[in-house]
Amino acid sequence: MMPPRPEADAAPGAPFAPVDDPGRPGVSFAPEHDWSAAARLIYPVLRPAGTPGRGLDTLATPMSAAGDTQPVVDAGPADLVVAYAISAAGFDVLASGDHVAAWAVGPSTLREAAFRNLAAWSSGASWSEDTDGRRRILSSDTGDGWDAARILLPEVTAHLGAALGGGGARVLIGLPARHLLLAGALLPDDPEFGVLFADFVLDYADDSDEAIDRRVFELVAGRLAPFSTGAPQT
Repeated sequence: MMPPRPEADAAPGAPFAPVDDPGRPGVSFAPEHDWSAAARLIYPVLRPAGTPGRGLDTLATPMSAAGDTQPVVDAGPADLVVAYAISAAGFDVLASGDHVAAWAVGPSTLREAAFRNLAAWSSGASWSEDTDGRRRILSSDTGDGWDAARILLPEVTAHLGAALGGGGARVLIGLPARHLLLAGALLPDDPEFGVLFADFVLDYADDSDEAIDRRVFELVAGRLAPFSTGAPQT
C-alpha cells in the first residue's frame, strides 16, 4: 500500500533531477538575472538537516550576497532546511546569494513569491490514497518536484490532520525524498503500522538520489515534530 520506491531520482551529483516539461519557460527568460521572470518560477524545497547555505536573514542588503554561490536557506521544521529552487527548462537550480544580488530583492519578497507559487501548485496537485482494512495512507508523488515541500503549507497540514487524525489516530509523516510526501494514520491499537511506515521511509530515502530525511515525523497541533513511539506529544 506504499508508493513504489524510486530507482533513481536524479543523476549522481546533480543538484536536482532533469525535468522533462516543455511547457516551462526556457532560458531566454533569464530568471537568474531577472526577478520578474524568477518570481513566477521559484519554489521552496526541503533539504536535509545540516545542509549548508547562506541564511536569508543574514543578508543586510541583497547586494551583500554578491559573489556568494551558496544556496540561500531558511530554517525549516524539525531541523530540516528550506532552500529555494528556480524551475527552469529541463532542470531546477537552487537560488544562491548571487541570484539574490542580481534580483535586488529582500528576503521577505523572495519567500512570499516562493510560497505563493507552492500554494498555487499545491491547490491543484493530486493526492493518492491507499487503504488496507483500517490502515490509510495519503501520498503526494506527482513527479513535479514540489511534493515533499507541501508539508510547509498550513492548508496541507490541516488537510492531512482532518483526513487522517480521526479516532485517536496519530498522523505520521514521511519526507524521504523531494518527490514524495507520505502521511499515514497510526491507530492506537495498531503499533505494527508505525514500524512498517518507518521501514518504508528508510528504504525509500536510502534508494533516492534526492533524499531528505530517513526519520518519521508526526503532526502535532498542525506542526511537524519527530515521531516517538511513546505517548503523543502535546
